[in-house]
Amino acid sequence: MAAVLTLGWRERLALPELGIAGLKAKLDTGARSSALHIDALQPFQRNGDTWLRFTVSSGRRQVIHSHCEARALDRRVVTDTGGRRSERWFIRSAVSLAGQSFPIDISLTDRRHMLFPMLLGRTALIGRFAVDPMLSYTQPRTPYPVPDNP
Repeated sequence: MAAVLTLGWRERLALPELGIAGLKAKLDTGARSSALHIDALQPFQRNGDTWLRFTVSSGRRQVIHSHCEARALDRRVVTDTGGRRSERWFIRSAVSLAGQSFPIDISLTDRRHMLFPMLLGRTALIGRFAVDPMLSYTQPRTPYPVPDNP
């Protein structure tokens, strides 16, 4: 088995298939799934599949709005940290973190009251990364290359 890289409890990552670079994320081994803050969500049909159109806002000083589209993976019931259950849309998209790129399932939700627009859960971390809660932003701040927004 390959060595597992240790990261901090918060890191910057990219979602290149969505055209998003430099997104701050909380790495949370207590959360099963990953979640992304979205401002608006509109399901639509394309070639017989359900697709989702949504806006991701990131940055505090200078807010960047990324308008995204992704094929819907499914809808699942998710229990949040407060024990509330809700049905959320999920997509599958590549994440770039610490020199690695790999696909993960991401729930789309309202995280506006959270400190981080992205939560990276344990199913995305397992076998790839360990998380040391004493560390923070262990990776260089270089921007990730992403294609033009779809």
